[in-house]
Amino acid sequence: MNGWYRVAVTLLLFFLVHNGKSQEPSTQPRIRNSLSGRILDAATNLPLAGASVYIPDQKRGIVCDNSGHYRLANLGSGKHLIEISHVGYATTTEYIDVNGDVTRDFYLAFSLLENNEVVITGVNTATQLRRSPAPVSVIRHAELVRTVSTNLFDAIARKPGITQLSTGPAVSKPFIRGLGYNRILVINDGVRQEGQQWGDEHGVEIDEYSVSKVEIMKGPASLMYGSDALAGVINIITNVPVAEGTIKGSVISNYQTNNRMRGIGGNIGGNNNGFNWNAFGSYKAAGDYTNRYDGRVYNSKFIEKNLGGYIGYNGRWGFTHLLASNFNQHPGLVEGERNSNGEFIKRVSGGGTAILSSDDFNYVNPAIPFQHINHFKIATDNSFKISGGTITLNIGYQQNKRKEFGNIEQPESYGLFFDLRSLTYNLAYHFAEKNGWRTTAGFTGMRQTNRNRGEEMLIPEYVLNDAGGFVFSQKSADQLTVSGGLRFDTRHIHADEFEENNQLKFRALRKNFSNVSGSLGITYAVSPKVTVKFNAAKGFRAPSIPELASNGAHEGTNRYEYGNSSLKSETSMQFDGAIEANTEHISFSAAVFTNSINNFIFYRKLLTASGSDSLVNSGGNPIPAYRFSQDKALLIGGEFTVDIHPHPFDWLHFENSFSTVSGRFNQNTGGTKNLPLIPAPRLLSELRAVLFEKGKTLRNVTIKMEVEKTFSQDHPFTAYGTESATPGYTLLNSGISTDVYSKKNMLFTFYISAMNLGDVAYQNHLSRLKYFAENPVTGRKGIFNAGRNFSFKMNIPLSWSLKS
Repeated sequence: MNGWYRVAVTLLLFFLVHNGKSQEPSTQPRIRNSLSGRILDAATNLPLAGASVYIPDQKRGIVCDNSGHYRLANLGSGKHLIEISHVGYATTTEYIDVNGDVTRDFYLAFSLLENNEVVITGVNTATQLRRSPAPVSVIRHAELVRTVSTNLFDAIARKPGITQLSTGPAVSKPFIRGLGYNRILVINDGVRQEGQQWGDEHGVEIDEYSVSKVEIMKGPASLMYGSDALAGVINIITNVPVAEGTIKGSVISNYQTNNRMRGIGGNIGGNNNGFNWNAFGSYKAAGDYTNRYDGRVYNSKFIEKNLGGYIGYNGRWGFTHLLASNFNQHPGLVEGERNSNGEFIKRVSGGGTAILSSDDFNYVNPAIPFQHINHFKIATDNSFKISGGTITLNIGYQQNKRKEFGNIEQPESYGLFFDLRSLTYNLAYHFAEKNGWRTTAGFTGMRQTNRNRGEEMLIPEYVLNDAGGFVFSQKSADQLTVSGGLRFDTRHIHADEFEENNQLKFRALRKNFSNVSGSLGITYAVSPKVTVKFNAAKGFRAPSIPELASNGAHEGTNRYEYGNSSLKSETSMQFDGAIEANTEHISFSAAVFTNSINNFIFYRKLLTASGSDSLVNSGGNPIPAYRFSQDKALLIGGEFTVDIHPHPFDWLHFENSFSTVSGRFNQNTGGTKNLPLIPAPRLLSELRAVLFEKGKTLRNVTIKMEVEKTFSQDHPFTAYGTESATPGYTLLNSGISTDVYSKKNMLFTFYISAMNLGDVAYQNHLSRLKYFAENPVTGRKGIFNAGRNFSFKMNIPLSWSLKS
């Protein structure tokens, strides 16, 4: 493996030296490439002041002046994908060859739909969403702000095909088309997020207030990212340079009535003469949430803090950015223990229990058991124009410290303490476009170490080395786009033998995994309004260290896990087909997929010779034992959306989405063939009206009503009593928002939302609290999701011009 790193360092030095030589003074006159023009309304030819012109690959942009004029100077030579956007207008994207001074005017058509955005997930460079054969969903900051949520993945789980596995309001794990955990790769500003994502009660350490944009790629994405992208990629973008010559920011505050959550976040960024920077921070605190059946759910409270930003420079040669963030969270872990009266109880010193007082529910500081997570990250993101092409380099370092506190006698003493450190790199060369071909070659890798610094141990200390190389190419010709590529990866895991109390706890482990991935996709624009897509992708996932070698249990779970060192890599073959149609009155999309997975890893309960549960004593309590196993699996499903926006009632929208997935094992397992953790089918219907778009004080007054119908999940993984069927439910949500102006200046946007207006008591199939202890009074098993919730949110924009 060391050879990969020597190659990486050698190539890095070569490219940096090469780039340095390319910047030496020359006796030849320098060509200062520029792009300028006007942004106009397609119907009236009037200028669109405030329209945005952005070049994603160079991370450069500008805002039009009051006459609709824009000018981007000192651009690198070559063909660039330009994105032009304005609120209320359809985004326009176009490739423009910049060589010298280029003038181009753009005409935007009125539309409330975004169907031609630029995406970067799963492709070699920025590309038009319509031309991406792989299914990608985009969520912008404005949509995140409108959504009522307690964490980032709670917000994005409303997209078709996206769900979440939750352990209370603070901890959510994303699922894409029925797959989650290490089968989903989360990317944050070019760095793969590494934070013990294998754990049920381990969330993702990213603050929703800091996010500018989220791109979700559904399906195998191992081609660009390597192992752990079997189900897809969630690309989270936080640091985006503001328009040149400006300082911009915002302050957002939120209060939610159900769990009395209060949150505040702020960000500020500037860009002047190529030098750009950004800083953000946030704070959240929440008490225990409530529902009609359980009342206040004890210890579902949490506290969360986040701080970060970047500093960088963008020039004609490219850009270089240095990013850093520090995420700190204290989530409580719900145990769900009750007394004979059905009341929640707490553990007290001396081994007893006590009835909860009102003060126990009012505190926001979690009680025992709870976690303390600190995630620090620093990264450098770079792009250099070299020899007619572009080299991109991203290097990131992360330290994830996760402590779990569960000893009521010694509340300051932590049982488990995972200290995970990850160094990742991504180096790629993007060749200059030739005859419509855009090709990228590169390699990525990771070196990861985990140390156990607590009194207890669940997984062994280990060293992991990952490396892979890939080539990807895309050809566009008129209405047709073809893309595809190949990748080879290798992973080595090394863990030493360990004894605890003179007994063998972990055996020595030396494992090597390698695999070839590939993809081929076709997009064809039948007409300007209709596009069809097909994509085939082969992906893989190497087993994680807990699946290979775990031996123990920890707070927040009710099982003792044994690893299986003989596990093989998961490999998948997924086929996607989609059609998209956008007309003046209706927008429609349909996407279907089939995903065949070999060596699908899951855990099964261990039984004694008599057929009863195999129990392990953990902390004085007998809990069932599980061991990881494998079988072949097949997932089939799809997502469908219909948006009706009848002309001339452009202010009215009726949006509908439906998503479904089913999963089956090849062989019967414990009396069933159903895969675990398959979400129920879901239908979302929203009626939205946007009024007073040009009002004097109140503008863009938006009123919406939403019906969220989740169907019953009648095909659970019932083997060994692991899952049970979940009845369906219907939630009614509503909201109103408005922009508040003083003369021509927007002061703030105010949002009032109501979730679960009917105060329906329900359990989501992917809520882990569903399987907690039974209420002895009502006979209902587990804990229910949150009841009625009102949210009040304010977003204050900040903006200053640096132009003289």
